[in-house]
Amino acid sequence: MSLVEASGVSHTRGSTTVLHDISVELRPGRLAVLAGRSGSGKSTLCHLVAGVMTPTAGTVRVDGRPAHRVRDWATVSLLPQRLALATELTVAENALLPARIRRRTPDPELLERLGLAGIAGRPVHQTSQGEQQRTALARALVLGSAVAVLDEPTGHQDDEHVGMVIDALKAAVAGGTLVLVATHDERIIDVADDVLRLRSGHIEPV
Repeated sequence: MSLVEASGVSHTRGSTTVLHDISVELRPGRLAVLAGRSGSGKSTLCHLVAGVMTPTAGTVRVDGRPAHRVRDWATVSLLPQRLALATELTVAENALLPARIRRRTPDPELLERLGLAGIAGRPVHQTSQGEQQRTALARALVLGSAVAVLDEPTGHQDDEHVGMVIDALKAAVAGGTLVLVATHDERIIDVADDVLRLRSGHIEPV
């Protein structure tokens, strides 16, 4: 059964059509990758699935509902390229915030898995860009959301930390999450269950 369904999706920004008639179905418990160069439409499709944008044409549904009407982090979580962390809070406070709001017990291994346990008490504004990105990734994964939408999650990571990110994605998938990643990082593409390659807003045939 599909968890995410996009049907006939096109999206226009100004006079430019960013996505052209995209149709795709994605199932739970899969690592699905949107691959392609910058400007191919990956981030736009991520934002449509996450419900922060609505398509110009067509429909995007998550668990049978229009994506833009889903407002529950436990259903759809998002790692945007602009991380939107609370810089006055610590790494742990940012990463675990969705669990605290919902009074849920977070995965005790999540921060360790992402190499954040040693800096959990450090204010975010005192951390590196890579550490901040992994903090935002932990925030997206902390509830075991039905769908986790991740936009370029390895963009600021060195080789060691890319491995940690991939391990965290695999753990989320093993827990039943549909992990949707926009990336051009071949290391993630190589371990994906489903790969959709975008070029100029079109899905390339396999």
